[in-house]
Amino acid sequence: QVQLVESGGGSVEAGGSLRLSCTTPGATFGSNCIGWFRQAAGKDRETVASTYTGGGVEKYATFAKGRFTISQDIAKNTVYLQMNNLKPEDTTVYYCAADTPKYWSDECRNKEPYEYTTWGQGTEVTVSS
Repeated sequence: QVQLVESGGGSVEAGGSLRLSCTTPGATFGSNCIGWFRQAAGKDRETVASTYTGGGVEKYATFAKGRFTISQDIAKNTVYLQMNNLKPEDTTVYYCAADTPKYWSDECRNKEPYEYTTWGQGTEVTVSS
């Protein structure tokens, strides 16, 4: 089974930037949906952004549009989440997850968190005001 490892979290001041990385040690992503999610204490896990490793698909949550960018470097088996203009309300744990679409890549646009089968351990982001 593919293992996912996130990194890049940390503490920044409001307005700062972080780049999160999601890698698959010893494996490749193949043709999968890769999503970034976050979950604050006491709240449901929410989708931040998602992509298809074959390219051509990107989707962002409303709060992420214009500030966050999902990208991939398949040669490095890494999917990134570039987060700019961070706000205190972005403070939480961020997770990446993978799932294989059943039929076509466009499924990656609307896949819900519970549909993803493989998850990383999370990386913590703290934004101070």
